[in-house]
Amino acid sequence: MSGHLNHLGQPIGFPVAGWGPRERPPLTMMRGRYCRLEPLDVARHAAALYDAYSADREGRMWTYLPSGPYASFEAYRAAAEAVVRMESRVTYAVIDAVSGKAVGTASYLNINLAAGSIEVGSITYAPALQRRPAGSEAMFLMMRRVFDELGYRRYEWKCNSLNAASRAAALRYGFRFEGIFRQADVVKGHNRDTAWFSITDSEWPSLKASFERWLDPANFAADSEQRLRLSELTRAAD
Repeated sequence: MSGHLNHLGQPIGFPVAGWGPRERPPLTMMRGRYCRLEPLDVARHAAALYDAYSADREGRMWTYLPSGPYASFEAYRAAAEAVVRMESRVTYAVIDAVSGKAVGTASYLNINLAAGSIEVGSITYAPALQRRPAGSEAMFLMMRRVFDELGYRRYEWKCNSLNAASRAAALRYGFRFEGIFRQADVVKGHNRDTAWFSITDSEWPSLKASFERWLDPANFAADSEQRLRLSELTRAAD
């Protein structure tokens, strides 16, 4: 119960003072310590991405994604070109700070400017980016842009309910589970029940502090072993 009533005594939501539509995320770089995010450019990034993705010889990374795997670079390049042309999403390439190469992509989806709600999705990480600080930092940079730069109120994460790795990642990053949309889609000829997660603007400050503490170089030993786990920090911030 919100505790707010209208003049008829009916419960209504809390007031959002001075609210106005948000801006669309810009096609500009986001720079971190372990990675940077650049607007996806097929001419600059596609070859490196295809090479990085090819390290997944079993095609395991594509199981829950609506696209892939790709039999040739030409097929992947055509798919990347189609993504760049989509007006409904804003897509970035994740560039590893050490190698300088593109090793993944992620997009802003379901952009609702009037409500200040946006989703992060189509997260496609090559093996070189999986379970690396750069992969988590990329998600932090995208969150920071949404909340700190653009002033959105809600940040969403959705995934196939059977995708245990994605559900665990959402919780590790501080998203809260909201429920399952049953038979929400058909992907590659199979049913998809969709798990929904979110972060709200009121939750962001403590999560931001958790990410900053985790990303601090002092949190990593010489062999890159983390001293504090991000999941421990975000859980404490809940």
